Amino acid sequence: MNTVTLVAIDKSVQQVTPSKVVCIGRNYVDHIKELANEIPDEMVVFLKPNSAITTTLSAKHNDDALHYEAELSFLYQGGQFTAVALGLDLTKREVQGKLKTKGLPWERAKAFDGSAVFSDFVAIPEEGLSQLNLSLVINDELKQQGGVSLMMVKPDEILKELQRFISLEDGDIVMTGTPKGVGVIATEDSFVGQIYLQQEDSQMASSALLTCQWQAQ
Repeated sequence: MNTVTLVAIDKSVQQVTPSKVVCIGRNYVDHIKELANEIPDEMVVFLKPNSAITTTLSAKHNDDALHYEAELSFLYQGGQFTAVALGLDLTKREVQGKLKTKGLPWERAKAFDGSAVFSDFVAIPEEGLSQLNLSLVINDELKQQGGVSLMMVKPDEILKELQRFISLEDGDIVMTGTPKGVGVIATEDSFVGQIYLQQEDSQMASSALLTCQWQAQ
């Protein structure tokens, strides 16, 4: 079983084994518009299995090109979200488009091995969930930026809705959707992601909760 790394406040490190990754789709209006999708009437949910979890960023899977989607990703423990990471929901966009046209499920485009890339998880700050934001820079160019304030369904609402119909186990991960700016991954692309508390741009670096890096293979 694949694991993720949880870094505690005292800097101790623990390996956590999620049973599944629960993903929320179409949760940012601008991202919905950039893919020409319809705004959903209710929260969009799909799953990735444990085998999707990885720390390796791939540009292709079985010769299919992959697209990146950076997301605030939460670790579920004891009935609540306790830690946050930057996650990349890797997507076979061409495959997904064909499946959507036929009204078929997305698993072939979203749930393949290695399709969920995560940074370390760190404790959610005392300020809570509402100020959390992410940024993703690829080859020194800012590609994605957004956070809880732009979400259609906020993390607390997501958790409440999920608990109505699915059992979450300690260690499960919930990915909460991606802001606009998604795109294709090229081999050797350099990714730098950050999670920070909502502040003026000039203060972003000082308020960072975590910074992570990947190089696409």
